[in-house]
Amino acid sequence: MLKDTRLSLVWIAAVLLLLPLSVFAQTMSIPSPCPRPAAGSVVTPPPELFSQNGVLNVTFNYFTTVDANGRTLFCFDTPNGLEGPTLHVMPGDTLNVTVTNRVPPPPAGSPTEVVSNSSNRCGDATMTITSLNIHYHGTNTSPRCHSDEVVHTVINSGETFNYSLHFPANEPPGLYWYHPHVHGIAEAAVQGGASGAIIVGGIANFQPAVAGLPERVLVVRDQPVAGSPSPGGIIPSWDVSLNYVPIPYVSTPTPGFIPSVIQMRTGSKEFWRVTNSSADTILDLQLLYDNVAQPLKLVALDGVPIGSQDGTVPGQTLTQTDILIPPAGRAEFIVTAPSASVKRAVFQTLNIDTGPDGDSDPTRPLAVIKTSSTAPPLPATEVASGVAPAPLFSNLATATPTASRTLYFSEVLSDPTNPASPTNFFITVDGATPTLFDANNPPAIVTRQGSVEDWTIQNRALENHEFHLHQIHFLLMAVNGVPVPPSQQQYYDMIQVPYWSGTGPYPSVTVRADFRGPDVGDFVYHCHILGHEDAGMMAIIRVLPPL
Repeated sequence: MLKDTRLSLVWIAAVLLLLPLSVFAQTMSIPSPCPRPAAGSVVTPPPELFSQNGVLNVTFNYFTTVDANGRTLFCFDTPNGLEGPTLHVMPGDTLNVTVTNRVPPPPAGSPTEVVSNSSNRCGDATMTITSLNIHYHGTNTSPRCHSDEVVHTVINSGETFNYSLHFPANEPPGLYWYHPHVHGIAEAAVQGGASGAIIVGGIANFQPAVAGLPERVLVVRDQPVAGSPSPGGIIPSWDVSLNYVPIPYVSTPTPGFIPSVIQMRTGSKEFWRVTNSSADTILDLQLLYDNVAQPLKLVALDGVPIGSQDGTVPGQTLTQTDILIPPAGRAEFIVTAPSASVKRAVFQTLNIDTGPDGDSDPTRPLAVIKTSSTAPPLPATEVASGVAPAPLFSNLATATPTASRTLYFSEVLSDPTNPASPTNFFITVDGATPTLFDANNPPAIVTRQGSVEDWTIQNRALENHEFHLHQIHFLLMAVNGVPVPPSQQQYYDMIQVPYWSGTGPYPSVTVRADFRGPDVGDFVYHCHILGHEDAGMMAIIRVLPPL
């Protein structure tokens, strides 16, 4: 069973040394795969692909290579060499993705795992250390095979697979993303850079404040720190990048970071759409102009416009001076560029206290902002196109829950007698036996279409965990048992549960999950720190048709 991500990374590196990767690039008539800009480069927008007449057809090749520091990279490239493009669709559209896994096959004797049988097979039945699938994170699309299914979908080396996702006509307009989701090797693939943004159009119908604004898509990714210094203090557990521009930790001439560069037009307003496409890194975004925190006008979280799902249109906005984004979360907000008098403008992420067993996520710059009257233009956000559709999650706050459950995150050494043994990670329904994820496990939760459930998720571990539920969004109702104010009662598909101190009550969040939508079948919930998910912190939920 592929439970140890670090072991998987060793095997993947071994695979890459066995076969010249240039062979794959030559076969596809494109340059060397997965190119990366130099540190300190200007941040440029990702390439973009748009649906036409209700359909977006995309062809991806999944490649791998090794960078100059020996780190394994992965990427989704189109046949003409567009890496990790932003996919633009509208509510009601269909996204068709044809993907070919061009990562070399694993060497003989490498580990395998049977993840399906004749009744649930989707693609190959056996996964390897170079297997692939794609998750369309946050989208309210079907968990059926050839749609957003990750439990049994396996695409092995040399294989081609077709996805066809239909977005609901009332899909919330906003920012989503795509990435590999093969259990056991998800962290390695996402840290390698295999990801991109999805934008569901129509946000100006809910948030008129963004109509016509220059639109900037920013994808934050993470990867191992070059040289593997011991994390702590200013040294992060993982380096990050911004639209693939690396922001490395460097020890000389003085310890610190090399930020990227964002070019803006002096005094302009822009609509920033930021996805934390990191495998493990938590962000707390802030904009400093001459060391003064700037107001960020928050428009949407996790693809859902603020205040838009209670039946009122237009939606609302929230003004904050920092925005917490867990791994896989998204935030969309309006910023005002520095005036000509500002001497230094920095886009940064603040330090995160992840707990005594957690990662080091220090304060660090993501970019310095350079302004001029000739900065490259950005595409404009669409203008309102008509009446907004009926909300997907309407009246959830006042719905009567059909069930209440308590779940909890926990950790234990695989060999309690050996402090150096790997850690096993669990997410468990209270009262059940903690169980490592296995694709062959029965569902941990069974519910029915049409139900509305309140889940309290506790953290019984000494580090932060990040809760994600596939296929649907949930409404945040309470933190540590205390109802949240209206400004926090938003719809999410990602929520952070802070670490337990070791004494006293367990930290918790209570969320209301909406199963009244069209999705029926098996899907998963898990911690979206992917090193934790790969090590077992995931479980299956089954949604049955209504009685």
